[in-house]
Amino acid sequence: MSDDQRPSPPGDRLGHLLKKAQAKLARASAEALAPHGVDGHELTVLAVLSGAASPSQVEVAGRLGVDRTTMVALLDGLEDQGLVERRRSPRDRRKNLVELTAAGQECLSRAEQARRNAEERFLAPLGEETAASLVRALRMLVAEERVHG
Repeated sequence: MSDDQRPSPPGDRLGHLLKKAQAKLARASAEALAPHGVDGHELTVLAVLSGAASPSQVEVAGRLGVDRTTMVALLDGLEDQGLVERRRSPRDRRKNLVELTAAGQECLSRAEQARRNAEERFLAPLGEETAASLVRALRMLVAEERVHG
């Protein structure tokens, strides 16, 4: 068997490396977000809500690519913490509109900074130029998946 026909060791396989890197980043992010009382999914919900004028639960779920049941559970937790509030749409009583509270805005600001800092520490061994190249390359791969997937 020639060298190019031999199986690559698991530690050299792209899938293995991406999985390990993602797990390491997820741990670092979870540790950074824990003091703020949110996890990565909840922070993403807060970020989506900060960019829209009172979207419906269904609209937020669509932007995040999650099902309705998952969305309700995420919003229930955030509402219990006083970070979001839901109200009926005055135009369509079947819709729940969601918006950040003042506490939600504050949490988003602090937790988002903690997330950014965790990502910077994670990427620091690569140096700024290589880290920026990695992020660009990953964006291209994800965009390609959306176009063809």
